[in-house]
Amino acid sequence: MSSNFRYNVGLNHVPSYQASSRPYFTSSLTVPASGSTPLEISFPSVSRFVVITNDLDATSTQTPVRFGASSAGVQGTNYGLLKNGQSFEAEFKVTKIYLMSNTGNETSASIVAGLTGIDATHLPDNWSGSAGVG
Repeated sequence: MSSNFRYNVGLNHVPSYQASSRPYFTSSLTVPASGSTPLEISFPSVSRFVVITNDLDATSTQTPVRFGASSAGVQGTNYGLLKNGQSFEAEFKVTKIYLMSNTGNETSASIVAGLTGIDATHLPDNWSGSAGVG
């Protein structure tokens, strides 16, 4: 066996998703108004799961948050939508999340993610449109 061989984990390394993940928390994010450049949240490694929360309570003026895996998707028609106080949780392999308000008003959001030991360079396009995701 060559002494130059190095085993590295990658996107399909199952144990990376079975093991406990490293925590990632960010809160009180200022989410830009619709028509602005979406807010990009970049992770240093590939996620095991992601939880996105619209921080406004239900009694506030409705300011839904768009979220997605690409800037173009959030600005176009390929996004999820969270009403005030709602959360979305999924086991997605992503290195970036994009956020933008669904109205002309800024809003606030939080993100919690579990990160694997897989470096973000293993997923350079973050499943963008060229990879088949809006």
